[in-house]
Amino acid sequence: MDLNPASNRSLLYLLLAAGGLWLLHLLAPILSPFLTAAALAYLCDPLVDRLERRKLSRTLGTTLVLLGLLLLMVVLVLIMTPLLQAQTRMLIAQVPALLDWGQHSLIPMLQTNLGIDLSGGQDELVAWLKAHIGELTKLTAYLPAVGNQGLALLGVLANLLLVPVVTFYLLRDWDRITAGTAELIPDSMRSNVTGIAGEIDEVLSEFVRGQISVIFIMAAFYSIGLWLAGLNYALAVGMITGILVFVPYLGVTVGVLLGTLASLGQHGDLISLLPVWAVFATGQLLEGMVITPRLVGERVGLHPVAVIFALMAFGQLFGFFGVLLAIPASAALLVALRHLKAHLAG
Repeated sequence: MDLNPASNRSLLYLLLAAGGLWLLHLLAPILSPFLTAAALAYLCDPLVDRLERRKLSRTLGTTLVLLGLLLLMVVLVLIMTPLLQAQTRMLIAQVPALLDWGQHSLIPMLQTNLGIDLSGGQDELVAWLKAHIGELTKLTAYLPAVGNQGLALLGVLANLLLVPVVTFYLLRDWDRITAGTAELIPDSMRSNVTGIAGEIDEVLSEFVRGQISVIFIMAAFYSIGLWLAGLNYALAVGMITGILVFVPYLGVTVGVLLGTLASLGQHGDLISLLPVWAVFATGQLLEGMVITPRLVGERVGLHPVAVIFALMAFGQLFGFFGVLLAIPASAALLVALRHLKAHLAG
């Protein structure tokens, strides 16, 4: 029995989609620099368009934007790297004091108040490590062989050099690429596809550009707040927390953990944790109730749980390439669900 033309087209689209996903899975190890370059081109395209409106050529505008981006990255690295290194070394130097506090303050407190005896914990840990040392050494199987480390390093350097080159060409020809892609769509579908693509662009641009603003604001807030709370390692902890804000709830979780360890190592008492925890509580409230709604927008509709699931699922399927692909795919799925709802309602 022959299928009708609509069924044939639907089956063809499903097969093409499945084949495309399988091809992405196979090519994931080499696609990361290209997707990174595409993301940078997408983010920088409005700046180049603005320079074009000021009568600059597309090539010159692309060059100026990329040089400005490179200069900004170099300045940030030159300023932040020494500070982060110094504070990270200071934080690591407090580990012995933290262990000493745990042995002489925390363990006796737990034993006195809760009846938990951890006095033999150190000996038990050493015994466990000796008993399972054979199993722990199996972890080395996941490390690259010595002979392959040089090739791995060359691969990383090649990707680092490839990203700016691909970004330049994509950004310079962005309008031509998007127009050429639209020409490949059949005339009967072009208006619908371009409309959907425009909605995806709106959702994605609001989310990504809004999240970048949230990262900078929260990194500054946590760094200044922890410094006012008297934490010696405010910059390192605040920067790490702010950067990880992109993954919902991960930033504040890691920040509270690092801030707690740093405060205990610095002061050695539980009272000192109160101002540190107050900074993170205030930051979480501001981010969730004020900053993210204003900068990202309620109408974007990418729920934090959906973002977490997308990052984990695509990361599991495609590795680092999947992490880069997760947010655009989530935006596309959101728009598709909106159209499906409108279609069903109509």
